[in-house]
Order: sequence, then structure tokens, then C-alpha cells
Amino acid sequence: MGCHGLGNRNENAERLIDFALSNDLDIGGSLFQHRDIHKYSWTSPDGITRNQIDHCLVSRKWRTSLMDVRSHRGADVGSDHNQTIAKFKVKLKKNVKQVPYPNPPFDWYKLLDSTV
Repeated sequence: MGCHGLGNRNENAERLIDFALSNDLDIGGSLFQHRDIHKYSWTSPDGITRNQIDHCLVSRKWRTSLMDVRSHRGADVGSDHNQTIAKFKVKLKKNVKQVPYPNPPFDWYKLLDSTV
């Protein structure tokens, strides 16, 4: 997938790459450098073969908000898959509604008029 991917590509991996390219997405699991133990997300029933088959796809617009993607082995979910967790750091701008004059300005020249 990327320079930090794990395992061999098959037909499904090629489909995923084509889908990501056509929809302007990045494959988050292969963007970050980790030890192999934190990359693989599937273990075969024999316990020897391990591969990275679960991925996080993120839009390139939000690519700079993606901090890390890694696999965690600790959760007991009763599956041969590990949890793949992505960390985001989103910075939102405050939407300031500009009102030209919230209160109408005083007309100071009327105070100079003695009739007022």
C-alpha cells in the first residue's frame, strides 16, 4: 500500500488501491512507521501467518489531521482480527459572524442643536 505496509498484495489489495485513488483517499495504515507487531491486523488460525488486511481510509483533505494508525492486540473480541485504531487531531476555526453595527451609533451632532 505504502512504504510502511506489511504483507503481500493480492487482488483485493489492488481493488482497495484503485478505490482509494479514484476517490482521492489515503490508506492510513501504511503511512506511519511502526514495528510489525503493531501493523498486522489478522492472524491465521495456525498462529504463524500474520497480515495487514484492515485499513483506515481518510480523505486527503483531512490527511494532516491524522496523527497515527496502528493495530492493538489487547482487546479480547473473540476474533482473529485485531483492533485498528486511528487517532485524529482536528483543529476547527471559530465562525465569527460579523455584524456591521450591533447597536446604532449615536448622532452626536444632534446634541449640539439647542432645540433637541
